[in-house]
Amino acid sequence: MKNIYDLTLKQLEDYFISIDEKPFRAVQIYEGLYKKRYSTFDEMTNISKDLREKLKKDFSLTKIKMLIKEQGENVNKYLFELEDGNKIESVVMFHDYGTSICVSSEVGCNMSCAFCESGRLKKVRDLKAHEIVQQILIIEEDIQKRITHVVVMGIGEPFDNYENVMRFIKIINCGKGIDIGSRHITISTCGIIPGIKRFMNEEGQVNLAISLHAPNNELRSRIMPINKAYPLNDLIEVIKEYIKKTNRRVTFEYIMLEGINDSEENAKELATLLKGINCYVNIIPYNETENIGFKRTKEWKIMKFYDILKKNKINVTIRKEFGGNVDAACGQLRANN
Repeated sequence: MKNIYDLTLKQLEDYFISIDEKPFRAVQIYEGLYKKRYSTFDEMTNISKDLREKLKKDFSLTKIKMLIKEQGENVNKYLFELEDGNKIESVVMFHDYGTSICVSSEVGCNMSCAFCESGRLKKVRDLKAHEIVQQILIIEEDIQKRITHVVVMGIGEPFDNYENVMRFIKIINCGKGIDIGSRHITISTCGIIPGIKRFMNEEGQVNLAISLHAPNNELRSRIMPINKAYPLNDLIEVIKEYIKKTNRRVTFEYIMLEGINDSEENAKELATLLKGINCYVNIIPYNETENIGFKRTKEWKIMKFYDILKKNKINVTIRKEFGGNVDAACGQLRANN
């Protein structure tokens, strides 16, 4: 049985047409699910009882289950259990400008980035669109606040689950549904070039972030195996193509690893690599975990790295830290449970 949270508004309209019902019924259902947050079809009294019975036969309203919630300063971390017993996680962060959520897109991850907890637990399967959507719905219910910003940056590589992630975005972006603006949605990829090429032809203004983490091929291949399949030079070229086609700025994520990628020389290399590209660099202090041997770069070194990029006219920010005390490293809560 299909989960109704898996359907875009257009797919729901097509369903109603197929059963000789008016397509506007789809808007009624969407508003019931996402505006009024009904959890049963029986609550949707603006449609006939016969139609409600038909919907019960054709669709499930099953949701994923919250197992653990950890709270820190301005951050909550959630562990969810799926219907098949697999576990995923999400993080919600409370900012001055709104409330953002980092959602998972897969159970596990095959990208094997050396510094990442998610990569230690290999991919079991893709998440369906409804399993990503429900991370938002359940957390909004828990915090009693509207989520304003979404990043697809949790467990998994989004472009390794392209179709489901794109459907998820259509569902949450729909004005009749959750209604999160496309410019408030960001997809983060480790550099799957075919996915980036596909993504540049999608409609809308969804943001793209690249997990870069190294300024040269040799170093990037050492800590990110994906670089062997899609080398850095090729990645930069496709990013330039993406910017030219979409006229959108790209974010480069750069986790600072003590003694690995945080030298002054690395900063100068990065500035040279990104010169002239419409982008900004998001420097991320590393969340250490007991399962992986990498260490966090000292604060003075992070500031030196930042200064070098600034002096070379690269737009750069240092990510505000959230959740060092709530297993907030990607995949950490799931790994520990």
